[in-house]
Amino acid sequence: MKKILLAVAAASLISFFSWADDALLKTGHPDEYTVKKGDTLWDISGTFLNSPWLWPEIWHVNPHIENPHLIFPGDLIKLIYLDGQPRLTLERTLKMVPGAAGSGGINGATKLSPSIRVQQTEDAISAIPLDKIEVFLSRSRIVDAGELEAGPYMLAGQQQHVIVGAGDRAYARGSFDTQYSNYGIYRKGQVFKDPVTKELLGTHAQGIGTVSVAKIDNDIATLDILRTFEEVRPGDSLLPSEDRSVDSVFFPSAPDVDVEALIIAVEGGVTQVGKFNVVMVNRGEREGLQVGNVLAIYKAGEVVTDRVRGGKVALPDERAGLLMIFRTFEKMSFGLVLETDRALAVNDKVRNP
Repeated sequence: MKKILLAVAAASLISFFSWADDALLKTGHPDEYTVKKGDTLWDISGTFLNSPWLWPEIWHVNPHIENPHLIFPGDLIKLIYLDGQPRLTLERTLKMVPGAAGSGGINGATKLSPSIRVQQTEDAISAIPLDKIEVFLSRSRIVDAGELEAGPYMLAGQQQHVIVGAGDRAYARGSFDTQYSNYGIYRKGQVFKDPVTKELLGTHAQGIGTVSVAKIDNDIATLDILRTFEEVRPGDSLLPSEDRSVDSVFFPSAPDVDVEALIIAVEGGVTQVGKFNVVMVNRGEREGLQVGNVLAIYKAGEVVTDRVRGGKVALPDERAGLLMIFRTFEKMSFGLVLETDRALAVNDKVRNP
């Protein structure tokens, strides 16, 4: 899968931050930083800014650089001031292409010729650690109730053999849409309900593999297995391959709407949440959440005894981390925990940062 690239939007930005005291900048920030392989934009943003998601607010595009929205290892990020306001700008280091330096000059001096640094877009740094979320981008879906059960399902492999992997032939039964040639194989996972309203939010469809339809006889389809991530079982469901690109673009941002949400589940079904865990949030596109939205995680305040006036008192909720939404569905979203200063858990609150 191609890497997801973080594009930094700079044109027509409307700043909502008061620059009077440079409160946006982290104490002890460097004046420049050389990008290294393995960096993420979130980490680099945190080097300069107290609030990394505000990176687009101070990004200053260098118009002389091809693809100035993409950042590569070796690039130099510098903190400058324009009209008294801090801006981060990019300087691209030149890499001499062999043979491009030119011939010897007068008195043996070397004559340098203009050179071009060739970069593959997949080499650009990403917004967040992509290996932590890849499976949820390409192999997981949230589907409506009954959607998996209503679709076609796997019958067996050729000669009733176990379906092993790519290159195998298999058979499935059901109603196939002839406009789709490829289908994903899915297995029913956790059913998500809103812990407060009890509304059904969706069912986790776990991706098992992909197939190509070779032919259809009545309601029996002959399939070629393109890839599998684990053993395919009879009864696994088929859904048309999603018409969506995995080359999503992240714009780290605060939500445009007020968010009051909860962490309702964690990758792997555990209850404790740590840095780089994938979590499920009970708000989605319906509530205005977008890919790239950064949200703060809060621990519920403890309930203590008031020894002066008596009775129980709930202490204020305490901020304990940050997450970024990386995939949205109608009623819920997937997020990656990027920062945490204490153990988090299912049912912790999620709000605007």
